[in-house]
Amino acid sequence: MDINARERLILALDLQSADDAKRLMDRVGQEIAFVKIGLELFTAAGPGIVRWAIQQGKQVFLDFKLLDIGETVKRATAAAAELGATFLTVHAGTKTIRAAVEGRGASPLKILGVTVLTNFADSDLEELGIRESMTDAVVRRARLATAWGADGLVAAGTHLEGIRMLLGSKPIIVTPGIRPVGAFPDDQVNVATPTLALAAGADYLVVGRAIRNAPDPAAAARAIQAEIAAACK
Repeated sequence: MDINARERLILALDLQSADDAKRLMDRVGQEIAFVKIGLELFTAAGPGIVRWAIQQGKQVFLDFKLLDIGETVKRATAAAAELGATFLTVHAGTKTIRAAVEGRGASPLKILGVTVLTNFADSDLEELGIRESMTDAVVRRARLATAWGADGLVAAGTHLEGIRMLLGSKPIIVTPGIRPVGAFPDDQVNVATPTLALAAGADYLVVGRAIRNAPDPAAAARAIQAEIAAACK
């Protein structure tokens, strides 16, 4: 996939207000082309923060992980498409993905199926009654999600090779839980460095705290982009 290093890096705006998000965007400046807006910021700031980010020339990844009855998912997806979002996440269920695909209509919005959350371990699957390994669960859900019409997937770096072996290069893969070498994993279980994730098949990398909490967020973003560029040569 022909994407430059700047576009491959998605900054997670996991913040509690529009003011916080705008301050961070001021600090990173033009180093970031793509941002992720999840439920925390969207609940606090509403659709206006999405419109603002797009007005600043940014692509927007709405990480909503939709899971509801079909009509609700369909209408929510239509609203996301109308806002101008580039990516939208939904849980990888047959009816959910089909409803999202129908809801986006002819818009360019890409639907991404969520495989397994990056803070999940095998024990969490066992609690849910899922009697398979994490890797098997991710690969199975990835196969089904793309069969149902998802344009891509959200998957941890530790599970990418199995997905690419099964599905090839076609689906978009967005990988969260990215940490530069030496960074703490925080509450993530399945983490990877930018180099390892890209080598395993990721197209886009979601980075949050490593940029947000850096003394110089713009410099942190540039360093990660340099690693991405080197890994993609």
